[in-house]
Amino acid sequence: MQLVMTIIAVVLLYFAFLFAVSRWTGRKATNETFYRADRRSPWYMVAFGMVGASISGITFVSVPGMVMRTQMTYLQTCMGFILGYVVVAFVLLPLYYRLNLTSIYAFLGQRLGPHSHKTGSWFFLLSKMTGAAVRFYVVCIILQRFVFEPLGMSFVVTAFGLVLLIWLYTRRGGIKTLVWTDSLQTVCLFTALLLIIYNVLADMGLSVGEAVKTIGSHPMSRIFVFDDWVSTQNFWKQFVSGVFIVIVMTGVDQDMMQKNLTCKTLRGAQKDMCTYGVLFLPANLLFLSLGILLTLWYQQHGLAIPAMGDELLPTYVQSIANGHQLTADGQWLTADGQWLTAFFVLGIVAASFSSADSALTSLTTVYCVDICGQTDNERLRKRVHIVMCAVFVLFILLFKSVNSTSLIDAIYILVSYTYGPLLGMFAFCLLTRRKVVDRWVPYVAVASPLLCYAIDRVVTSTLDYHFGYELLMLNGLLTFCGLWISGIRRP
Repeated sequence: MQLVMTIIAVVLLYFAFLFAVSRWTGRKATNETFYRADRRSPWYMVAFGMVGASISGITFVSVPGMVMRTQMTYLQTCMGFILGYVVVAFVLLPLYYRLNLTSIYAFLGQRLGPHSHKTGSWFFLLSKMTGAAVRFYVVCIILQRFVFEPLGMSFVVTAFGLVLLIWLYTRRGGIKTLVWTDSLQTVCLFTALLLIIYNVLADMGLSVGEAVKTIGSHPMSRIFVFDDWVSTQNFWKQFVSGVFIVIVMTGVDQDMMQKNLTCKTLRGAQKDMCTYGVLFLPANLLFLSLGILLTLWYQQHGLAIPAMGDELLPTYVQSIANGHQLTADGQWLTADGQWLTAFFVLGIVAASFSSADSALTSLTTVYCVDICGQTDNERLRKRVHIVMCAVFVLFILLFKSVNSTSLIDAIYILVSYTYGPLLGMFAFCLLTRRKVVDRWVPYVAVASPLLCYAIDRVVTSTLDYHFGYELLMLNGLLTFCGLWISGIRRP
């Protein structure tokens, strides 16, 4: 119970800071403040906050465990991220700023027609609601395990209460509040990560230099795969997939672009995007290095390594909290373990909330601006925000009942099928001058993921080839071809 109270105290202090920031940024807030932060955000604050918002609780829990299955090959995807952010910064951002967009899907309407506009918006609503629910599911299960389950609270109440907290601190300032709270959340996330790494190194008796050598010589430290073209971990598959993942999950994603569009100038937005794009590589290197250190820690202490990679870090923290670690003088670790557990939970909370709060804000923006066509109706915006929070809770509970795969893989699989049509539509608009029969666009967008799934099943059963993250590109290509076939040449 002392552990539970320690965690609650740390988390409550964290939320006290969030609500203080919310109160400060929410003064005299309007719809323009909620949607675009009055276009006055400093680029460096956006960049710093976006690091935490992009990482999310999924990275915190799943990436360390990825070394058990794929070594450090995930860094190949992260290298592709860098090029993807450059493309978004210098191709898409200038377009969005020139058109002065609140929602980026208005571009589809201007280029193709109203049906295309609504199709892009609805696909975003489905994609973001699904992906954000998966990410936020992490913080729910962690808090349920360490805090609410010992108190006898059900998972339903946990999910509802956490989403309620998000609504409370975002309901007024919206995106303006998130620009500042994301920076606080990024600090908390990396503070927790560094404290965990420090604790592991101290217990194993390793200095930083020794840890680097140990990680570098470990079989799990393999990064590049050039010799196996069939493997889903092949460098070029991972690298190119990383480029397209960023273009889709950032460049044509209202959630991620909405914060970048709050910068004062286009140049500021480009600087912020390139900055946090480069920071992804060292950030994920830290998480993967922690994964290798944890496997060594389990072996050193004679403990069974969890079978599921997602359990590698949480099980370690729980073992520390339960006193399974010896201090230098031979005493069981107690108070220090409790504080480490509290900061671990804080890191998960910070990472997950920085993703979920912006997701709910962008979902509200897209529904009000794109679906309803109302940018000034403050009453509608407040009601939609509440409804989005309620639907978000339902998606979290749904994912809990059906999840059976690694969380980070689940997200990218979902992204491949739901973001693919967005990739194809934006690519068609940017790379061609061809028009389409606008009323056919929704049918093309729905048919493409279904056809993509069928191709994946046939290829797997006949050629024994397994698609990885390149499903996203295949899906986008099918949408692009469908639009081309159904279109007409521009006069």
